[in-house]
Order: sequence, then structure tokens, then C-alpha cells
Amino acid sequence: MVTRRRATWHTGTVVEARPETSSARRIIVDVPSWPGNDAGQHIDVRLTAPDGYQATRSYSVGSSGPGTRIELAVDELPDGEVSPFLVRDLLVGDELEIHGPLGGFFVWRPGDSTPVQLIAGGSGVVPLVAMVRAHAAADDATPFRLLYSVRSPNDIFFRDELSTAAADASPLQLDYVYTREAPDGWPTPPGRLTRETLASAVVPPADGPRIFVCGPTAFVEAVAGWLLDLGFPSSSIRTERFGGT
Repeated sequence: MVTRRRATWHTGTVVEARPETSSARRIIVDVPSWPGNDAGQHIDVRLTAPDGYQATRSYSVGSSGPGTRIELAVDELPDGEVSPFLVRDLLVGDELEIHGPLGGFFVWRPGDSTPVQLIAGGSGVVPLVAMVRAHAAADDATPFRLLYSVRSPNDIFFRDELSTAAADASPLQLDYVYTREAPDGWPTPPGRLTRETLASAVVPPADGPRIFVCGPTAFVEAVAGWLLDLGFPSSSIRTERFGGT
């Protein structure tokens, strides 16, 4: 049975804020009125300036389930209105206005035996991490595979957690594509994800996977097009994209 949660505005308190990468921050917000959320959903965060000006931006949630704590991982965009404040200025004890949970299409729930292929670009891994966590928490045996395109090893979000989740005997298979700098001894030189690389690092079409793609708009559009070229039906592909925040 799918639980429908009505989206509304909530006020939460920041209980943890720490660096995630050199340009990103992990933020945990305690929201007493939070109804819980499904893996893959997102929220709106609203900031209000002293002069009354407001700016609202959407962020994926890295956590899921019935708890009252929401976990975010925000990458700073220099020209953004909201992300620079969240990454540089937000303090433990500050209050945040949050609207959600939002989105019912880009979600994964335990209990479906369909193989899952996750494809992330940069901070687009955040909602996919929520799916990986939900998958592990449910002790679900459904095959999961994550293809993560990232600039360098230092830019990986949830790096240690992903490594642990992909340990031997885990149903999660983890593949990286490094676009600017690869680890020492990496078998391939750094470079952008290509259709050929994608084809070799995803669950094959014959296995009928459900596919979730999240990242910058150009990345998502390119990947979705390649997936169609490779024979995946459009009905199996779910996308989430983002721009400036």
C-alpha cells in the first residue's frame, strides 16, 4: 500500500551541517511535523531576507522513511541565490522553512522485484542515495546498480557510504566515470560519459530494469537519449534534472 503524504510548509531546525565535498555541504534538519517521505522525493527550501525578499529552491532529499529528520547534500553554485547561503552561512540551530514532501513519480519503494539502474551526474546522486539506503534498510534482494559520473574522487557525495553499500555480497553494483581526474591506477583515463561507456555499465535492456537518472539538465537529456538508442523503452526511464539554485 502506497502512503500519500500531503505537501505543506514546515519549520525545521538545523541539527548538523558539515562539509560533503570542497563545494558542498551535508545538512540535517529536524522537522517535528514532517510526515516522512519516499526515497527520491524532494522539498522546497524558502529563505527570507531581512528586507522581506524571499527565494525558494528545490532540493532532493537523501533520506527517506517515517523519521522527522531530513538529510540534504547541497552543492554551491556561485551564481545561485540559495545554495551559497546553505553551504557557507547556515548554522546549527538556524531554522529553515521547508515545503514537502514533493514528487510521486521519481521514487523507489521496496517490494518490487524489477531490477533498478541508477544513473547520477554530480550532486544528482542525492535522491539515488536515498533509494540505495531504502533498499538496504528493507534488506531487499532486488538487483541495484549505480553509475555515477563525477569530476574527481574528491567530488563524490556519500563516498564512504556508497563504498560500504557496494561491498562484496551486496546487491548494489557501483560504477564510476571520472570526467576530470581519476584515481591512481584507474583503468580508464578521465573523460565525459559517452554512449559506449553507458552501454557497458548499465543493466541490459533484456533484463527490463527500471531506470532513474538525475543530474544537470544537459547530462540527463543526453543520458535519456542514449538509453532510448540502446533499446530501453521510454516507459522504463524516470528523470530528475536541475539547474541553478
